[in-house]
Amino acid sequence: MGTPGGSLEPGETFLEAARQELLEETGLTCPDLALLPLEEGLVSGPQFYHRYPNGDEIYLVGMRAHGTLPSSALEHATPDDRGEILALAWFALGQLPPISGNINRAQMNVLCARAGLPPLPLLPFPEPPPIGNHMAQLRSVVGPRPLFAPGSTILVTDKVGRILLLRRDDTGLWTLPGGILEPGESFEACARRELFEETGLRVEQLEPLHLYAGAEYRFTFPHGDVTDNVSVLYRAQEVGGDLHLQAEEISGAAWFVPADLPGTTELSGPLVRAMLTSASSLPSSTSRDNSRAK
Repeated sequence: MGTPGGSLEPGETFLEAARQELLEETGLTCPDLALLPLEEGLVSGPQFYHRYPNGDEIYLVGMRAHGTLPSSALEHATPDDRGEILALAWFALGQLPPISGNINRAQMNVLCARAGLPPLPLLPFPEPPPIGNHMAQLRSVVGPRPLFAPGSTILVTDKVGRILLLRRDDTGLWTLPGGILEPGESFEACARRELFEETGLRVEQLEPLHLYAGAEYRFTFPHGDVTDNVSVLYRAQEVGGDLHLQAEEISGAAWFVPADLPGTTELSGPLVRAMLTSASSLPSSTSRDNSRAK
């Protein structure tokens, strides 16, 4: 048994997908359905490995949504006619039936934590494969067609509040440090790895700020590959090491004050533009720390 849910379609946001999956699987709509805070809502990591009966293997990556319905709602529910949903029922959190898969167990554990109940144990999962170049391998099979690219982006600022930007070698445009998840990698692990691979910097703490997904963040590379970006923006705190560009695709780096960022045409796509627009209005780490100390 498990909770309603499913995959994103190209151009969908996570909330749109949650609403659609709930409707398709139960025939219900939930007026207060909303995404959970990032600390509770993000789904990624090796524990979300899944193998289908036909042998296909995936690592689930996504975002959780939560809503409430009256107990009478099931009187009007209509499970879909594809044979996937056999029955719908309400269960008390402390009297759950056997729950299938770590994705569903982790969902329940969010509610268990809120209610002060012990978590459900996760099922065993295999070690993820070594870090490689997963996207390049996919592209060799599917070509330039649109692909989801779940990944992490990192906002790094210095002591005076300037933002670190990197210049891409293939486009000559400015971007934030970041990259795409490898199979079994969590969003946070990806952020740490990409920051070090691209800049030589290491970070002690990462604060998730926002999840970006949807049609407006599609990006077409100069060689024609199309990517639907799904990215978590992290703020890096307690950054150490010396800035040293290591990735072949990065040709330069510079620090910019938020009021004097590169122009729109100099930034690498709508995702980076949206992130920098949001970052420009954020309080600096220094001001945040000072306000907490008062």
